[in-house]
Amino acid sequence: MNAHPDPAPSSPLPRRGVVPIRVRYCECDPMRVAHHAAYLPWLESARTELLRGSGVSYAQMEAAGAFLVVVKLDARYRRPVLYDDLIEVRVEVSGGGRIKIDHQYEIVVIERDGKPADIHAFAGSTTLACVDHQGKPRELPAWLAH
Repeated sequence: MNAHPDPAPSSPLPRRGVVPIRVRYCECDPMRVAHHAAYLPWLESARTELLRGSGVSYAQMEAAGAFLVVVKLDARYRRPVLYDDLIEVRVEVSGGGRIKIDHQYEIVVIERDGKPADIHAFAGSTTLACVDHQGKPRELPAWLAH
């Protein structure tokens, strides 16, 4: 049973979003190249902020018993991202259904060494499934389903 009813968004779920991130030293290898594992939290940050754009936080969804888990990830690393680069993580809801939601991502370096840049460094996608407290599939909140 849900601890709280499904949260109601204050506005429609945005279909697209952009999150700027400055690459931190701890996210890089000794050559100052962002480690491939650093990209996953960046994608999560973009998804979370997209959700927040509707007026609902992920914590509110969890309190209502809806958890989104990554069930599929596709990653294509095109160009290196370096320490202190300013990147944009661009996210778009690309599909889904009653239980799953799909996202597409692009990471673009927009500043390197203090100068404007336009380096398309990464492209990827995820599929997230909605589960309950026991990890069993459940329907997405109606306002989140596409």
